Amino acid sequence: MNRDKNILLLSEVSVWDLIVIGGGATGLGAALDAASRGMKVLLIEQYDFSKGTSSKSTKLIHGGVRYLKNAEFKLVRKALQERYILKKNAPHLVQNKDFIIPIYSWIHFIFYGIGLKLYDAISGKWSFGGTKFLNKKATIEHLNSINTKGLKGGVKYKDGQFDDARFAISLAHTIEIEGGAVLNYMEYLSPKIENKSITGIIALDKIDQKEFHLSSKYIINATGVFSNKLMMSIASKFKIKASRGTHIVVDRSFLDSQNAIMIPKTIDGRVLFVIPWNDKTLIGTTDEESNEIDIDLSTPLKDIDFILENVKHYLFKYPQKKDIKSVFTGLRPLVSNNDNSSTKELSRAHIIHKSGEGIIHVLGGKWTTYRLMGSEAIDYLLRDKILQFGKSTTSSIPLFGFKDDVDFQDPLHVYGTELKRLKTFGSMVSLSNHILISEAMILYAIQVEMAINLEDVLARRIRCLFIDANETIKIAPKVAQIMAKALKKDDTWTAKQLDLFLPLASKYIV
Repeated sequence: MNRDKNILLLSEVSVWDLIVIGGGATGLGAALDAASRGMKVLLIEQYDFSKGTSSKSTKLIHGGVRYLKNAEFKLVRKALQERYILKKNAPHLVQNKDFIIPIYSWIHFIFYGIGLKLYDAISGKWSFGGTKFLNKKATIEHLNSINTKGLKGGVKYKDGQFDDARFAISLAHTIEIEGGAVLNYMEYLSPKIENKSITGIIALDKIDQKEFHLSSKYIINATGVFSNKLMMSIASKFKIKASRGTHIVVDRSFLDSQNAIMIPKTIDGRVLFVIPWNDKTLIGTTDEESNEIDIDLSTPLKDIDFILENVKHYLFKYPQKKDIKSVFTGLRPLVSNNDNSSTKELSRAHIIHKSGEGIIHVLGGKWTTYRLMGSEAIDYLLRDKILQFGKSTTSSIPLFGFKDDVDFQDPLHVYGTELKRLKTFGSMVSLSNHILISEAMILYAIQVEMAINLEDVLARRIRCLFIDANETIKIAPKVAQIMAKALKKDDTWTAKQLDLFLPLASKYIV
């Protein structure tokens, strides 16, 4: 991906077929679908790709076992089908993972067993594997960190795991391969209006502070929790409620297994996951309505206390605040019809709606269904011109880096077929003894993956900040110096990058 080249396209293309506003999962999915049909597509993102919600998920590609309780069978079925497609199209990024529900009451064998057998039945030909019942001995063998007091056994089922930010970068690459253009740090300012009609948008390049007036036949709003800024005439019909999802990352010793734990019921009625991730243990998530809408939300201590309190009943060695390596919080965009429902009660289904101004709004949804949301949005806007551009083909498009025989124990598996190329960019010796980050990975992020700022490299191209925040702060000056040399920047640029990054990184520390 080349940002300078894509900036030039803004002057060369007189009218885009489609401009997508928002570079998270939803926007990337819509842009890829449109580009693959032959549309002239531009995607803009105010910050960096997946900086918001889409890099702060629980790292799951799943149908959503807990939605069965609310009889959302249609949502679960669609998500399970999409899970299969995502694994097929990006086998270097999506892995089949064993999840185990520890059972401490005999009646729960029946209750959760029936639910998961139903989950298997709904998945049908898209199954990742069937549910199995485990006795106490087998459960301990699968989860040697489990609290054995009162343990009866476990129920094992299959679901998917991925790296959300790396998946987003692969999508951005694939959009360009299909003929589209993507730009980070390009902010939507306002609609472009001619003869009382919206004919495009006015956008600001936040790098060079240059304004662009861009014409487009169609506009899609895929800005998630920030959608209210663009919703205009439909604000009275739909409202985006932000649900705060917090996660903590601790040492791998607290799980010490390649299997994940699904805690079936927390004190607020949700589920909680304990998952191996990047040689650490990821635990989450919460679900609290948030009135604060911020791209870099600070984590309330009550969220951390909630996670620690609920997980300690399931692990014989359970984490405390001092053990937390990183904490991060994202905001889920949930669609409400302006009622008083709590975020836990709101569906994760998505809505596609055209406002009176002509903007297509894609609201709600979840990472697992990003591709479906994209194809349905493009079907919607092309409903009278489907023959001109054809039907969606994204169910069979391999994503950038496609490789179907990766070793998921290798932290570099996310590069897929690009791994050989990555190693040509410089030294592969890690700058840290605790996180894998090398000169080659940094230079590749800048030159191939459109990383602009220090945060882009340390948070999303390489997941350092999410893995160990304190260690990331220690190595940040080294990384900034490598970036400055590659970008031909001076000491002032390096100092400014550190001034911007260090306060942000402190939000990931308890």
